[in-house]
Parts: sequence; C-alpha cells; structure tokens
Amino acid sequence: MSQNPEPEPQPDQRPPTDYRARRRQDDRRLLLAVIAFLLLVGGGLIYAIYGAGALITGLACLLFGVGLLLLLWLILTAIERWANK
Repeated sequence: MSQNPEPEPQPDQRPPTDYRARRRQDDRRLLLAVIAFLLLVGGGLIYAIYGAGALITGLACLLFGVGLLLLLWLILTAIERWANK
C-alpha cells in the first residue's frame, strides 16, 4: 500500500488567508502603538516643558486616558464577538 501525498498547490493558487485574524492582530498592534505614543511622546513633552514634578501628575492623567482607551477597546471587542456568534 502506498500513501499518496497531498497534492501540491498550483503556482497560481494561494493558500487561504484568515482576514479576520489578521485584522484583530492589526487592531491590537495599533492599540499598543497609540498607547506607547501617548505615554512616551506625551510624557516626554510634559517632562521637557514642565519638568519631573509635572511628569508624575501628567503620567497619572495619561494612564487614566490609557485606561479609558482600553475599556472602550474591550467593550467594542466584546460587542464584535457577541455579534459574530
């Protein structure tokens, strides 16, 4: 008995792509980029303009903003998953 290997894809055929998984991955990366930009650039500007004392207060406010962004993202992700069921 010989085993037949799976047929090789033709040169003009492409393997299937999971666009939803790719979009979710891109969304996560964009969210992390926005958070990093907000904290690094925002914190850096606060430090450069107002100094280290203001940076502590500024970071507290920036972290609150990051929390709101994460909460909104989690709510929208939960709604999307609920709608796709």
